[in-house]
Amino acid sequence: MTEPGLFELEAVVVGQPKRSRWRRYVGPALAVSTVKGTPLAWVTYTDDTYAVLTITSGEFVVRIEQFGPLEFRFTDAADREVGTAGARGLIKTRQLSLQTEQGRQLLLTRLDLLYAEWHLTETDPEGGQAPEILGRVTVSTIDSWIGLQEYVVEMDPRLDASERRTVVASVVCLHLLRRPPGGSAAPV
Repeated sequence: MTEPGLFELEAVVVGQPKRSRWRRYVGPALAVSTVKGTPLAWVTYTDDTYAVLTITSGEFVVRIEQFGPLEFRFTDAADREVGTAGARGLIKTRQLSLQTEQGRQLLLTRLDLLYAEWHLTETDPEGGQAPEILGRVTVSTIDSWIGLQEYVVEMDPRLDASERRTVVASVVCLHLLRRPPGGSAAPV
């Protein structure tokens, strides 16, 4: 039996790989793995405006291009747009607005600045009624000395593979907004 693909899983972990505190780290910026720790994919930065997600075999999955400080576009190997993400408001990591390849609008929202969990919904949680939660992203610090971050991404079984691709790419965007390449180690 083969392992399920990256976007067939209902939960994945996106995190900064563990590294030595004493040596310069050379490797992927983020690793995507199963909840049990099996590596699935790597995220590397080509420069301050591009990140590339590849599966562990080296196969290209998606390029994440940053336009200005708050807008992202996801493209596939054929250079087709397969999703977008953008932040709004004065506090850029409170909410990301996502659009999937099929045009479905989703929101990844943190309800409180001190809260380490974001909810994936189709409607804004501040719009009145409590929206249906389609997923969760929980962030934690896995090495407080260096400040390495880890994001556990849980997705509803009703999301299809292209929607899951958008959600995983948006978590990379969330990390880039909180910790830009070459920026401070402290999250925003």
